[in-house]
Amino acid sequence: MISMLGSLEPWLLISLLVALLFVLAFEFINGFHDTANAVATVIYTRAMPPSVAVFSSGVFNFLGVLLGGVGVAYAIVHLLPVELLIDVDSGRGLAMVFSLLTAAIAWNLGTWFLGIPASSSHTLIGSILGVGMANALITDIELSQGVNWQKAIDIAISLVLSPLAGFLVAGLILVVLKWWKPRSTMHKTPEKRMEDVGKKHPPFWSRMVLVLSALGVSFVHGSNDGQKGIGLIMLVLIGIVPSYFVLDLSSSKYEIDRTRDAAVYLSDFYQRNNATLSTYLALGKANGSELPAKFRCDPHQTEITIAALQRGLVGVTSYTTLAPRTRVDIRRYILCLDDTARKVSRLAYLPAEEKRDLARLRKDLTASTEYAPFWVVIAVALALGIGTMIGWKRVVKTVGEKIGKQGMTYSQGMSAQVTAAMAIGMANVFSLPVSTTHVLSSGVAGTMVANRSGLQSKTISSILIAWVLTLPVSMALAAGLYWMAHRVFIA
Repeated sequence: MISMLGSLEPWLLISLLVALLFVLAFEFINGFHDTANAVATVIYTRAMPPSVAVFSSGVFNFLGVLLGGVGVAYAIVHLLPVELLIDVDSGRGLAMVFSLLTAAIAWNLGTWFLGIPASSSHTLIGSILGVGMANALITDIELSQGVNWQKAIDIAISLVLSPLAGFLVAGLILVVLKWWKPRSTMHKTPEKRMEDVGKKHPPFWSRMVLVLSALGVSFVHGSNDGQKGIGLIMLVLIGIVPSYFVLDLSSSKYEIDRTRDAAVYLSDFYQRNNATLSTYLALGKANGSELPAKFRCDPHQTEITIAALQRGLVGVTSYTTLAPRTRVDIRRYILCLDDTARKVSRLAYLPAEEKRDLARLRKDLTASTEYAPFWVVIAVALALGIGTMIGWKRVVKTVGEKIGKQGMTYSQGMSAQVTAAMAIGMANVFSLPVSTTHVLSSGVAGTMVANRSGLQSKTISSILIAWVLTLPVSMALAAGLYWMAHRVFIA
């Protein structure tokens, strides 16, 4: 790392450091912007003192990032079309990164200042989509190719369904708790408990569930939202200094062999399914044996791309021995083969068993491109964890007091938090980004409805307006900034 920094030109080094600071600033803001979703219920129900709750949340956010993997990180990265990801250069990388980060930070700070539980996930995804669409317009690419729309649709479904699931499941859990123990003190508000028995803390078991579920929400929030920061840093590194980060330079010979073997097996897979894939991939019909000078991802060039990847990896035991230009080419081949394999896996006429085999091959193929250096994980974990310990009061008040017309009971807090932890945890399993803000806020709203407490229309309207506006506003901001940055850095 030190030698890499020393080899960069001063302007490029400064640009890289500023870009990394922007990403860490986004994660820091994400920490205090979304902290309320993990600590609002335990603070409001007095299960934990605010200082202890926020500190504990910060620690578990840190652990979530550290142990969460990179599945969600690359779900975010692959929102951009593969053509933009393979066409890496410093100018384009700077324009892309600064545009989407500036847009995301601006909207996050604005909604935090107003105390509105807006979604950092929506903000980031909207910014990435805006950059992709602006790039398509600037470079005369069809808008249908400007963004990985299939990935965008998958993520959109996740972002829409998760709050609805939070609302329904949290409400259902509360109904079950009320049916199971209708007279339990867990159905009291903190004020009512203080009035009846003079105790400000919840009953023991309610308090345990509240505390543990809050820590669980913090952990899964760290592993989900923290990975978004990891994905952003990898975009920065690959976009600004591609020769050092397009491939995992620490890959062992076994891991390199794994990638090369995946290419061999991928070729065998396509030949085995020649009857169904021959036309789509133009198997045996590619013109010439070399890739065109202007490389692009084309399913009809699949066989030639596989051959080029195999040639590029012959006798390679370490990626560090490859020339920088060759590393970029190897990554291009891998990304294009993976993109084609993803499209093939969605063909309706491909048998389910073959689709499962293809998914395994894709995992082996991308082992050395979908990674994150340990220092990146630590940096994001620290930024998110420290941010979590600051600036939490504004949104805590909204979530704890302003969603329902009556105060939140202990059972409502438990229902909302357990639901949020489960929903975000499941999203992590399937490498899908979700909004911690919306899942927990909708869970609280669901318990208010189930408890017949009613909802405060003003707060719900503000949350819904932010939910509706976040995506288009962040898209427009990022697209406008990218257009201006493109003229400065590239045009």
